[in-house]
Amino acid sequence: MSSIVGALAPLFALIALGAALGWARFPGGDFWPRLERVIYYLLFPAMLVATLASADVSQVSVLPLAATLLGTMIALGAALWLTRKRLALSPPVFTSAFQGVVRFNTYVGVAGAGALYGEPGLTVAAVAIALMVPTANILCVLAFIVSGTTSDHQGPASMSKSALALARNPLILACLVGVALNWSGIGLPDPGASAIALLGQAALPLGLVAVGVALRPKALWRSGRAFWLSSALKLVITPILVLALAWLAGLHGVDRQVALLFAALPTATSAYILARQLGGDAELMAAIITGQTLLAMLTMPVMLQLAGAP
Repeated sequence: MSSIVGALAPLFALIALGAALGWARFPGGDFWPRLERVIYYLLFPAMLVATLASADVSQVSVLPLAATLLGTMIALGAALWLTRKRLALSPPVFTSAFQGVVRFNTYVGVAGAGALYGEPGLTVAAVAIALMVPTANILCVLAFIVSGTTSDHQGPASMSKSALALARNPLILACLVGVALNWSGIGLPDPGASAIALLGQAALPLGLVAVGVALRPKALWRSGRAFWLSSALKLVITPILVLALAWLAGLHGVDRQVALLFAALPTATSAYILARQLGGDAELMAAIITGQTLLAMLTMPVMLQLAGAP
């Protein structure tokens, strides 16, 4: 347990630093929203391209990894939808709870994979992102459609905007570029490789600080039954289900450990934007993001330890 806590502690320290900077409103203005765009559209994609272009992707069990991670996301999403009437949640509340279960924080995931498992962990994390990001976005947008929340939020206009955003998602595009460079044998020749790698090195620390800045502790006063349901499914049930599917799929080693790490992640801060855009309960979404991030500081080490992570 001490080794896991020691590896994850710096990550959560940077998130805490971001929360302190956000509370102090330093440096002020629109600095953080602009920096977050730089991280999302430039630095993090650079890290993914640099990792995948030179990685030995053949060492990753892609199909078992996909069956484990995507199977878990789809199973939990379907279970939530099938029990929506029994849960008696309003459509906006349901969609925010749904996002809280299906989405995941990529910054914490990649940083954790690198801290715990080094370069092999980063490679598996990049593959996991390529698999999970489009799936999570599609499932969440479908949840908004079938819940009917988009009818009061420009309907088709909002949906087309979401579809276009998915097609232009910088993380998906970066994964495609990285894999193409890898499989083609082109790779990333210097000096471009070194420059892109340097850009990528800035992504994770700044991304973790930005996660902290985005936290909204006051929103926790809105937390209720939907918050606890979403958090329990995300932080406890999801890792357990991933372990079961990993066993069935024959996933082992670093692949299995990174899959478990990604299953134990809190939801993504970007879920708040989609909640506002497509008619979800944005305040509840802020509470879920904040609460899950704080709770994950406790649950992630416990889940990894119980599963026998090194």
